[in-house]
Amino acid sequence: MAHDHTHVQEFFGSRAAAWDARFPDDGPAYAAAVADLGLRPGAAVLDAGCGTGRALPPLRDAVGARGTVLGVDLTPEMLDAAVRAGRRTAGQLLLADVSRLPVRSAVLDAVFGAGLIAHLPRPDENLRELARVVRPGGRLALFHPIGRAALAARQGRRITDEDLRAEPNLRPLLAGSGWRLESYTDEDSRFLALAVRQG
Repeated sequence: MAHDHTHVQEFFGSRAAAWDARFPDDGPAYAAAVADLGLRPGAAVLDAGCGTGRALPPLRDAVGARGTVLGVDLTPEMLDAAVRAGRRTAGQLLLADVSRLPVRSAVLDAVFGAGLIAHLPRPDENLRELARVVRPGGRLALFHPIGRAALAARQGRRITDEDLRAEPNLRPLLAGSGWRLESYTDEDSRFLALAVRQG
């Protein structure tokens, strides 16, 4: 996919209304990934590229009523779908670009990004921006409800050596952007990379 904002908005905007219906069984995978993020009650977390907000309810459950949940997406139609699905009650929705977040520095405890990295126009800069808003020691989860091989098969393509989600590529990318990769899972049932914000 071209890393152009207009293209990304068009791609997701045209699919937003039916997005959840296309992937009706992903809820448990989202909940498990949020659990692995290790959020505590009262924490502040950002769902970067939140789409229709499928992660927002488990994120809210993890941080509780005193916590803060922000959902940011570039595509208005996706945020509209999140509202229609009733997910606005789980977190504050913001129309914004993850490359220029309307969030102060070092105020969040974690970032959750489902399907995010493949759509970042400048991954090193964009991951650095995510690091900017997270306190040292905070966490990042890069997640997808199926693994790289299963996703490639679904899309009728092959995995290439340039795939940013491959561990040999992702580890140095994160390290150069202020994160340390802590764990990496890539199996048919899910992709989950957990990283820690460096001091």
